[in-house]
Amino acid sequence: MASHLDLEEQEQLDQLKHFWKTYGNLISWLLIAVFGSIAAMNGWQWYQRTQSAKASAIYEEVERAVQSGDLARAEQGFADAKDKYGGTVFAQQAGLLVAQAATDAGKAGEARAALAWVADKASDEGLQAIARLRLAALLVQDKAYDEALKQLEAGLPAEFAPLAADRRGDIYSLQGKKAEARAEYEKAWKGLQAETDYRRLVEVKLTALGVDPKSLAGQKAGGAKS
Repeated sequence: MASHLDLEEQEQLDQLKHFWKTYGNLISWLLIAVFGSIAAMNGWQWYQRTQSAKASAIYEEVERAVQSGDLARAEQGFADAKDKYGGTVFAQQAGLLVAQAATDAGKAGEARAALAWVADKASDEGLQAIARLRLAALLVQDKAYDEALKQLEAGLPAEFAPLAADRRGDIYSLQGKKAEARAEYEKAWKGLQAETDYRRLVEVKLTALGVDPKSLAGQKAGGAKS
């Protein structure tokens, strides 16, 4: 009986050896790939957290520099954030902060450069849209109307569409294109919520073009970020 069991065990052992000889390398590589992927994912998450924490510290430094009126230090912090942590939201927020500070300081060129970087590099669609809207406004001040329109036609998220329409209306109005301006202001008016101050501003623009906003009241207003 024992001899019979020994033979069965030996047969099973031989089958197991044959199995591992045939498939052992494949199984080993699959396990390595699986655990390697898990390790890589954990490593990537750790790297992202580390990058985000470092970028956050730089953003806080930029914020302090802006608040103290030290634009040069703020610009240096933004440059560091771009170079080292350009893929983080904090670097992109720092760009918007520096652009606003530069605009307030009358340094339109520096503001345009910061906004152009955010508009081109931001991973967040909202930050990208804000950068494009602000950049378009600066370009309008320089009478670079075609460039401003390009920024507004770059596929902004739907919630920013009314604001982009209002900007386009301003551009067409400055160019003397009243029909085009009216059409864009109407889009903006219809897309903005009724209780917002921004919508009342658009109403003033429509009235100046001879349009009674009440005639548009049948259209339901949407929502937009201001």
